Amino acid sequence: MTDARTRRFDLIAFDWDGTLYDSTALIVRSIQAAVVDVGGARPSDKDAAWVIGLGLVEALAKAAPDVPREKYAQLGARYRHHYIGHHNDLVLFEGVLQMLDALRARGHKLAVATGKSRNGLDAALATSTLHDRFDSSRTADETAGKPHPRMLLELMEELAVPPERTLMIGDTTHDLQLALNAGCSSIGVSYGAHEPDDFDALHPLFIAHSVASLQDWLLANG
Repeated sequence: MTDARTRRFDLIAFDWDGTLYDSTALIVRSIQAAVVDVGGARPSDKDAAWVIGLGLVEALAKAAPDVPREKYAQLGARYRHHYIGHHNDLVLFEGVLQMLDALRARGHKLAVATGKSRNGLDAALATSTLHDRFDSSRTADETAGKPHPRMLLELMEELAVPPERTLMIGDTTHDLQLALNAGCSSIGVSYGAHEPDDFDALHPLFIAHSVASLQDWLLANG
């Protein structure tokens, strides 16, 4: 185990969809289909991808501005219908398990901070055999959604790690803004939902273009 004095970060918090889990395309298709199902105009791929990482209700409202509020419950139900129908098709990005195991071997605490629901995250953890690799997690429905800092603040308090020893990793500007709002450092990954050019204003320490490059950076600099 690495001496804590040689580690820069004691807690590494990961976003889920588009960062560890290869789900971006399915989420986009599910949002688009749900909006059309309730009579809204089909959002573009870019608009549907932009809302990934937000809480479900907020995401759907932003992706479907022409859908009235009284249809949000139906919109959410249709999204879940389309997503769950293909949920078992999803896989972790190549190299994720090996990266998490390498970080745990160095003594890092690992957590998930996600816009998913608790039920959704628990189902994903169960199917991907990841539940024993994380020290804790927070979901948007049990705390404040991104980019509000509450989920990261709660994780830091629970795991007794200060902001300067905490790193947030995600594929969206919502993740990087969450880190800034919580007083933490961040890393962006370019293989998820948002364009990496949008990350610069949020000052990530690094932009990883693959899980392998993310692991290399973390083991050398984390």
